[in-house]
Amino acid sequence: MVAHARKAPTYEDILALPEHLVGEIVAGELVVMPRPAPRHASAATSLAGDLNGRFQHGRGGPGGWWILMEPELRLGIDRDYDTVVPDIAGWRRERLPELPETASFSLPPDWVCEVLSPATARLDRALKMPFYARARMGHLWLVDPLVRTLEAYRNVEGRWLVLGAWKDADVVRVEPFDAVEVALGPLWG
Repeated sequence: MVAHARKAPTYEDILALPEHLVGEIVAGELVVMPRPAPRHASAATSLAGDLNGRFQHGRGGPGGWWILMEPELRLGIDRDYDTVVPDIAGWRRERLPELPETASFSLPPDWVCEVLSPATARLDRALKMPFYARARMGHLWLVDPLVRTLEAYRNVEGRWLVLGAWKDADVVRVEPFDAVEVALGPLWG
């Protein structure tokens, strides 16, 4: 019996996808999903807008960050072709003084946020969380608009330490954005 090696996915496989689909290569696997549903998109937009004003522009907060929605990360952590697209990511400006001219980032963000949905929760938890830990991203937030929760983690030597979980209309101070309060209620629409 002859075993056939499965072709490793490439960035060209992502580029070949129809525009209405998002592709990522995580742990050597091509993952394809539709664009986010309205609740997912609303939670991500609300959180990114809140953090962007206070942490990127310094309006009502300390500034000092780049906060971006759906940045493409090509980090070469596991393989040269790993490509992930978190819902939101942030870089401290002391590590990334200027945005790159390229379409993707090779510097891991200091914080990533995934907004969970029935279609993405398994991928976000089982593939992307370990990948983000290996990439030494400092913090991870998981936002679930269906059950109205925020889970926060800090990376300690490549492992996630749970910082806490909050729900509904809680008003929280959560690393790395604990300089200001974040109201969760507006995330749920």
